[in-house]
Amino acid sequence: MSGWRLARRFDPEDPELMDRPQPVSAALEKDLENLRGLNRWFGAWRIIRHWLGPRLERGRALRIVDLCTGSGDLPILMVEMARATGCRLVVDAVDAHPATLEIARRHCEAWPEIRLHAGDARTWEGEERPDYVVCSLALHHFTEADAGVILGRMREMGGRGMMVADLERAWWAVAGVWAASCFYREPMTVEDARRSAVAAFSRGEMLGMLRGAGWEGVKGGRFFYGRQAWWVDK
Repeated sequence: MSGWRLARRFDPEDPELMDRPQPVSAALEKDLENLRGLNRWFGAWRIIRHWLGPRLERGRALRIVDLCTGSGDLPILMVEMARATGCRLVVDAVDAHPATLEIARRHCEAWPEIRLHAGDARTWEGEERPDYVVCSLALHHFTEADAGVILGRMREMGGRGMMVADLERAWWAVAGVWAASCFYREPMTVEDARRSAVAAFSRGEMLGMLRGAGWEGVKGGRFFYGRQAWWVDK
């Protein structure tokens, strides 16, 4: 740390525990359950509601791609919002980790509107062009160069627009993540949460990557707690 500035700490050769090759296990399932709770109570759901709500209209048909979907809790939230609105929504949920995707398949069984795909966010292409592309809480798992590639792919894919959300690297956000992680006993959740906080991009870095990826007319900003979200409507 230099003054109030916190340098990014990320090593692609030493990934977070959840990203490492592994079979479906009780530890991974519990970690993904914890992440669903963190998403619900610490901002990820709030961001989806804020961004997606105005875009849902009764009788409208929409297709959304959710990159790095994890266990699929955000696609489920999107579908539930669409059902309540009377909007016909299909979500293509993409993840590269085989065990995580298997858990997501079980978790999303009751929502046929969600179609799960194995794929790398840097290269995946669907058969149909989506209206919107979403990537939430995933860019900090990548190098800055790869994050830029993902943002560029999102710009190319999104017919009507795209939205990216992630942690914001700042001393106050890191302190909050460390404090929240003390309430968990699972080593995977604790270690990965603390790694994520220091691997996240700062607000300035994120905006720079968005400009570099050709995102024009960006809207968004900070969200509770320690989150940032940015979107474009074409």
